[in-house]
Amino acid sequence: MRLSVARLCLDCEEIHEGAICPVCSSETFAFLKRWVPASATEAGSSRSVQEKGPQVGDLAQLQTYEQLLKPSHPRSRKRGLIAGGALGLAVLGVTRLAWRLGKARKPNDEHGEDL
Repeated sequence: MRLSVARLCLDCEEIHEGAICPVCSSETFAFLKRWVPASATEAGSSRSVQEKGPQVGDLAQLQTYEQLLKPSHPRSRKRGLIAGGALGLAVLGVTRLAWRLGKARKPNDEHGEDL
């Protein structure tokens, strides 16, 4: 197995070269070439593979990742306002709680006693 195509399954730690782990059928992997430096001979041969261009399966996978990372529809303004309003209410609630706790810890002026 060549280092340029070797993949480490992040679930069961099996080394494989397919898109799916043959042991646990997981699609979660990392390329080994990220951590292991390739020798000069492998680096030259991997360049020739890259010059050929992406394969059909790689292109489909690339397009899928692009769709996940860059959604076609922009976030709605209404959704942003609702999220901002919820955050504002949460901040007000925490402030109110802190205010009440601060008042409860002050000395009682009527009786001259400390809590």
